[in-house]
Amino acid sequence: MILWFSATGNSKYAAEFLAKGLNRNMISIFDRVKNEDYSPIDSADDLIFVTPTYAWRIPRVVSDYIERVEFSGNKRAYFVMTCGGDIGNAEKYLKRLCNKKGFEYMGVAHIVMPENYIAMFEAPEENEAIKIVEKANPYLNSLLQYLEESGELRSPKIGFSDRIKSSIVNDAFFALLVKDRKFYVTEACVGCGKCVELCPLNNITMVDGRPKWNKHCTHCMSCICKCPHNAIEYGAKSLNQPRYTCPRQ
Repeated sequence: MILWFSATGNSKYAAEFLAKGLNRNMISIFDRVKNEDYSPIDSADDLIFVTPTYAWRIPRVVSDYIERVEFSGNKRAYFVMTCGGDIGNAEKYLKRLCNKKGFEYMGVAHIVMPENYIAMFEAPEENEAIKIVEKANPYLNSLLQYLEESGELRSPKIGFSDRIKSSIVNDAFFALLVKDRKFYVTEACVGCGKCVELCPLNNITMVDGRPKWNKHCTHCMSCICKCPHNAIEYGAKSLNQPRYTCPRQ
């Protein structure tokens, strides 16, 4: 079974690629969190979690979901993390999560996909994004072979900087930067409410025809990148930046 979380399409693309190759069922963690659905999951197949990388670890919204859900059946757990560069020492925290859940940790793979975190970095233009996605396909094919054989994935090589990024930097990132106070709408906003539908944490409400962020944000970038009118900005950082969604979705 493949369980995925994706706000702008990268992890969804990887999850669908693997699901097709392995002929596995899929569950959207994004939708389940959105609908506050924490019902038990029983799987005869290996569990394959496909998620983005937030500050060199899986998103806390994903780890919180996994912790809350009761899993039965097959307890072998693989993790696939899409990222703009690397995943740091994410494996340490995945092993800790697996120990807590009684999973048999089978390893983590990382797939480099286009950057979508426009609150801090520059997103690629569509043509460049397509090239990055195409470059990721051979890695996904190689990963398929490992998963088909149900073998344990090789552990990534970890250096001192990886340990720092996934610990101190991750904690500081969530404590200091994952805030929604910089989101605002421009005159292009038509009050369609699409951003309300797109938020997995139900953090956005409409007030007088304009979205209001309610201080419970995970910085998934779904609202800003998928606004049909490009009416949402994040401070000055997002100005004149392309809005990223996976071009292969």
